[in-house]
Amino acid sequence: LLETSPGVAEVTFVEKEPAERHTIISWEQKNSCILPEDLKNFYLMTDGFQLTWSVKTDDTPMPLGSMVINSVSKLCRLGGSSMYTLPNAPTLTDLEDDTDEEDNGDKPEKPHFDSRSLIFELDPCNGNGKVCLVYKHAEPVVSPDTEIWFLDRALYWHFLTKTFTAYYRLLITHLGLPQWQYAFTSYGVSPQAKQWFNMYKPITINTALLSEEADSFINKLDPNKVFKSKNKTPVLKKKPPSQPAGSQKSHTSMTSAKTSSVAGNSSRK
Repeated sequence: LLETSPGVAEVTFVEKEPAERHTIISWEQKNSCILPEDLKNFYLMTDGFQLTWSVKTDDTPMPLGSMVINSVSKLCRLGGSSMYTLPNAPTLTDLEDDTDEEDNGDKPEKPHFDSRSLIFELDPCNGNGKVCLVYKHAEPVVSPDTEIWFLDRALYWHFLTKTFTAYYRLLITHLGLPQWQYAFTSYGVSPQAKQWFNMYKPITINTALLSEEADSFINKLDPNKVFKSKNKTPVLKKKPPSQPAGSQKSHTSMTSAKTSSVAGNSSRK
């Protein structure tokens, strides 16, 4: 599909060998948790996934799309180490005091950076955020239930899917377009990414919503409204009620008398 799309060049798929079963078992023992069955089967077919594609601008390929799922060796825990090498350096767990604890209503409970959750990075998203495999309940023992969440650059969490298989389908159907994960956030994708979405529109249930949002960014000018002041319809003035002839004569005589008196006063001055 990508190779037949206009302007697309250099579609590169990196084939990877299946992960060894003992590698998966050692990862589970090291992190004291069990991989979900669908993700484990995925790793037994291929140890990670990587597909990239470019578009031609002035006959020069420019990297655009990227689909990445980290291998087992790169499925690292998030928030476990310090951001700096200095002693007593802050970690992601220090953000727990600043997180909002208000009632989320029907929204799922957000992951925690501290020991209450286990978070592993599936996709670095080219620096636009991180897609994570989340074990939300890790105390007192790690629950086998997992979810896929997106952590944006401002360190806010956004729910994506309940299973890895559902996320894998989203990744494929969005063609690895830049920032596609932000379509599942409250603030949506950036205007630049929206242009790429309109050119290579993904076939998902989110497409209709995306097209409706795109209309709100279009500056619709109605010339009839903009230049309405120049096309004003003339307002018809109401004629004053007709007065009797006698009253008109008395009114004119009073006006002439006032005029003559004013003239006399000015001449006296």
